Amino acid sequence: MDSLPILRGERLLLRPVRDDDAEALLALLTEPAVAAWWHEWDAERVGELIGDREEPALVIELDGVLAGLLLLGEESYWMYRHASLDIAIATEHQGKGLGPEALRLAISHLIEERGHHRFTIDPAAANERAIKAYSRLGFKPVGILRRHELHPDGEWHDGLLMDLIADELL
Repeated sequence: MDSLPILRGERLLLRPVRDDDAEALLALLTEPAVAAWWHEWDAERVGELIGDREEPALVIELDGVLAGLLLLGEESYWMYRHASLDIAIATEHQGKGLGPEALRLAISHLIEERGHHRFTIDPAAANERAIKAYSRLGFKPVGILRRHELHPDGEWHDGLLMDLIADELL
């Protein structure tokens, strides 16, 4: 996926990650409330995330402070073309609607500028808070991804595949 421009929302800014975000990203991804769903992050893995040019990572900034992370993926084969998303919001910014605002901003851009018509997201099946937030945007459950993700406890946990068609965005 080509790099994305800076996107401005009502309250937040989405911008590509930079090298100088490494420390703040590591702090975000290792917060207990975030790490419960985003496992096993260290400085090396954050460096890989920052260096990945195929699937861009965007910082969610609120008043100049890193408030979250938004990952984008793209299936470009014409027959299955769609975009996938994943998001993490810092604990102090959770419950304030920043996640849905960031997702709506990114999805709108991907519709208007990249021609996408379908979007997927796959929260942990047990992450009720995320599932409710995605549903408020118009994402609908597709099905359970059985034993989808290996957790640090050594057990495989289910995920929920959700999708959104462009004209269903709320």
